[in-house]
Amino acid sequence: MSVEAERTSLAEPYSRSSRPWLTSLAVAGLACATVATAAQGSGQFHWWAVFILIPAALIAASGGPLLARGGGRAFAGYMLACVGTIVFAVGALLMFGVMGRGWPLLVVLPCLAVAGTYGWRAAHPLARGLHRAVALLALTGALLGLTLQLIRVDLIHLETGWWGAFLMLAGAIVLGNAGELTRHRMPYRLQAITLLVGPAVIAFLLGLRFLRGW
Repeated sequence: MSVEAERTSLAEPYSRSSRPWLTSLAVAGLACATVATAAQGSGQFHWWAVFILIPAALIAASGGPLLARGGGRAFAGYMLACVGTIVFAVGALLMFGVMGRGWPLLVVLPCLAVAGTYGWRAAHPLARGLHRAVALLALTGALLGLTLQLIRVDLIHLETGWWGAFLMLAGAIVLGNAGELTRHRMPYRLQAITLLVGPAVIAFLLGLRFLRGW
């Protein structure tokens, strides 16, 4: 009984550690098979893109187990998953032969990768505020990329200067984070707020001018 119990106790940690790897590899294989099958069905199958698609899927899959472990390794896993996903998107666009129409996705995905770190909370209020501003600016960049994608596929048609709205949104985000810093008592608070308010006001005014057709 003791030998069987010892074997069971050794097998359980092994199965727990291997499960995230197997799951990540299964998802990577399914993604590659789905993209290749869809490309073949569309009649635009470029087989050489497999040499980009498969390594990218493996890179993304290697980040899954690190994310599952948590702790300090989670950030490295997140980076691997994001890089692998972006390169996988490049391979998918090349396999379908639609890079000319789908390139805005390569703006959306990196921005979403940065915006995905919004939940990270630094201990220092200044670092926390700056990181929050960067994450929200990245989300604005993702919205800009999505708008470019809709324009490229002729789903929407916008007048000249429409990008001014995103410039105004970026300025408002930075200005809002500068205002949030006033809640904290810390050294160099006024200097940090001044450095944020200046570019934010300039960006907002420039965006307004572009939006009005300057």
